[in-house]
Amino acid sequence: MNSIRAAFYARVSSEQQATAHTIESQIAALSERARGDGASVPVERQFLDGGYSGATLVRPAMDRLRDLAAVGGVDRIYVHSPDRLARNFAYQVLLIDEWRRAGVEIVFLNRSLGKSPEDDLLLQVQGIVSEYERAKIMERSRRGKKHAALRGSLNVMANAPYGYHYVTVHDGGGEARFELVPDQADVVRDIFTWVGQERCSLGEVCRRLQGDGRLTAMGKRIWSRQSVWRSPESCLPGQRSLWQNSHDAAHEEVPAATAPWQIGGTSSEQLTCLG
Repeated sequence: MNSIRAAFYARVSSEQQATAHTIESQIAALSERARGDGASVPVERQFLDGGYSGATLVRPAMDRLRDLAAVGGVDRIYVHSPDRLARNFAYQVLLIDEWRRAGVEIVFLNRSLGKSPEDDLLLQVQGIVSEYERAKIMERSRRGKKHAALRGSLNVMANAPYGYHYVTVHDGGGEARFELVPDQADVVRDIFTWVGQERCSLGEVCRRLQGDGRLTAMGKRIWSRQSVWRSPESCLPGQRSLWQNSHDAAHEEVPAATAPWQIGGTSSEQLTCLG
């Protein structure tokens, strides 16, 4: 009698969870259940996605598992719970149907599957609840970021604007902040002087910056018109935060630190010369 070719799939959503090894608890439970069923799961059939959202099916380990099932390389797949497959109910149904058509048995640790119409109904309810939980998590995160932004917190910013260095909460003694980078502040101040006072073109500004050996935000010596435009634009007073509600295109205004061009007496009114 041929032994069952078993595999298992485990997933955690965030890099923080992956770093904290929370996926290990899933692996232990899945391995124990497989051993209890008399099935061996070798390393090559252990599919782990650490730090991948359940809102999408584009995950490295999931892709490999689906490919293996499609060619008949697995008979049984162990999963901790339906929400580990996907947070979206439609994706759960898609995967389960795909594997069933390939002749693969799916085993969830927290419940049986397909033993009765009631089992299928429970799976659907769990899928809907998982989708609802994800929507609530996203809404709480959005509201938290919005509240922090309205208070002027810099934690919601993805990157420091050109001319600033981002100081984390840990390094900043409990408060995140931006600190001016003198070399970049000089670049921004010169751009405003050349364009606002001397009426230079962006091409001429690029030539001057390259001639002086100035570096872009990426540390390159070659300046493009786009990089010249973005350098002062990214550090406007009251700059817009880089987050936004996915259902509302309106950005929230976030108080910013002193702008680099305001150091040394160059007026922010010169912004109009760039437009």
